[in-house]
Amino acid sequence: MIPSYVLVLLEIAFWFSCFLVIQTYVIFPKVLDFFARDKRQNQCIWALHDEELPHVDILLAVYNEEAVIEKKLQSIFDTNYPLTHLHVYIGSDASTDNTNAIIQKYQKEFPCIKLTIFERSGKSQIINALSRMSTSPVIVCTDANVYFELDTLYHLVKHYKEPSIGMIGGNILNPDFKKTGISFQEKKYLERENRMKYLEGISMGAMIGAFGGCFSIRRNLFIEVPQNWLVDDFYIGMQVLRQGKKTINELSAICTEDVSNKMMEEFRRKVRISAGNFQNLFEFSDLMLPTKGGIAFCFISHKVIRWITPFLLIFICMLNLILYKYGFIYKLALYGQVALLASIVLDHFIRSFGIHVKLLRFITHFYSMNVALFVGFIRYVMGIKTSLWKPTERNQ
Repeated sequence: MIPSYVLVLLEIAFWFSCFLVIQTYVIFPKVLDFFARDKRQNQCIWALHDEELPHVDILLAVYNEEAVIEKKLQSIFDTNYPLTHLHVYIGSDASTDNTNAIIQKYQKEFPCIKLTIFERSGKSQIINALSRMSTSPVIVCTDANVYFELDTLYHLVKHYKEPSIGMIGGNILNPDFKKTGISFQEKKYLERENRMKYLEGISMGAMIGAFGGCFSIRRNLFIEVPQNWLVDDFYIGMQVLRQGKKTINELSAICTEDVSNKMMEEFRRKVRISAGNFQNLFEFSDLMLPTKGGIAFCFISHKVIRWITPFLLIFICMLNLILYKYGFIYKLALYGQVALLASIVLDHFIRSFGIHVKLLRFITHFYSMNVALFVGFIRYVMGIKTSLWKPTERNQ
């Protein structure tokens, strides 16, 4: 028999853990909606043909991107941003396919492309090296499989007329998806993330982590990413906040990216990101202090709690097993957890017969993300030896 005071403590721990999970996924987005209800995006912007429109250096690290690099380069030069103001720095991370040859072909038509071939060193170190070559006041970091729309670059730059803004995130959309895998669930997840980042920006001036596939930053705020750092975009963005500048998301800066439809391929990518999340968690722990105000609130609510959710889920399950006999509500909670886990098995079973239920796939997606976080934490604890990367399979 559990002493009454211990039972009370266990119940408090159980419900507080449940609250934290609900807070990061349900309550926090609603709070952002409330804070942003009477606010608008920054209105101090440059016009497209403004004489003061800044020059832009596009930094692009590539590794065996022959399937996408031509479309990527064409999307850059098809934008309406003045070509006289564009400079493209590409670092090939010892690509072994036709990536370098395709880029060199484009160099003949667009001399603003500067290609540097590096020894295998990883994306973050390539971006560091390219940033040292950069001379323009604005840097745009982007991925080879993220394609710009006509006015993407303009929307990524226009807000820098306002001196307080230091970083602008792009709005990455995923136009194609298949019901056979998780691309639909990943598409919806990313759309929700884009919306939350936008609300963080206009309400708090603190978008927590731009999507690495497309963002811009003032060059004088760019701080190089440490060796063997996995999530370079998050590191760069948090350093902007640490320097006292605002980070925002611009929903008009639209670009498109293919979402992986293969569960294991997406899982591999998320494990890598998750390991990097814990690097960033401890690096930027100072930004969780109450004195940081909106930055701390968004960082903790949007990221930190989400990163520890797998441990909360395990803790909730363990407490639920202990409290099972102490009330109908705990029996109901345990049955609910069992039902959620059973739905993953059901989803896997019926998928083998070509049956795809979106709700079941969302549950699978949620738990797979949390397993990836758990595995990523283990990888972080064991020590991250390299930041070398392999591009995620796309166009599936």
